[in-house]
Formats: sequence, structure tokens, C-alpha cells
Amino acid sequence: MVLTKKALEAINDKTVRLQLALKLKCTEQWIIKLIEANKENGPLTTHSALSVIKQYTNLKSDWLILKEAEKVKA
Repeated sequence: MVLTKKALEAINDKTVRLQLALKLKCTEQWIIKLIEANKENGPLTTHSALSVIKQYTNLKSDWLILKEAEKVKA
């Protein structure tokens, strides 16, 4: 699964990126690279990352991820 374009836009906010970096124990620069790559089943689709994304963006679960067949390049 990958993040939707809407989710990628929502998390490309400094506050959300920093919260993701804290949760995933990495740097904000790495989060930026993850957003740009939006890899299939990557770190941004883990339970930990999705919980942060839901908390800071108020997006519903069905607006967050796409299944592989529906993948859209961001």
C-alpha cells in the first residue's frame, strides 16, 4: 500500500514531518525523502506512522492509503 496524494500533501507540513520523524526515530530530511518516494509498504504506511498522520491531519483512514492496484504517482 502507498499513501494517497491527499495524504502526502497533508503530511508535507513541518509539524507533521517533525512528529513523524520523532515517532519513526529519524530525521525530518529522511521523512521528506520518504514522502517523495512514497514506496509500496514503506515506513509511512506502518501503524505508527499512520497513527501520527491521523492525529495531526484529521484525515480518515480511507483517505490515507491506496492498495497497490490503485497506486497513483504523487
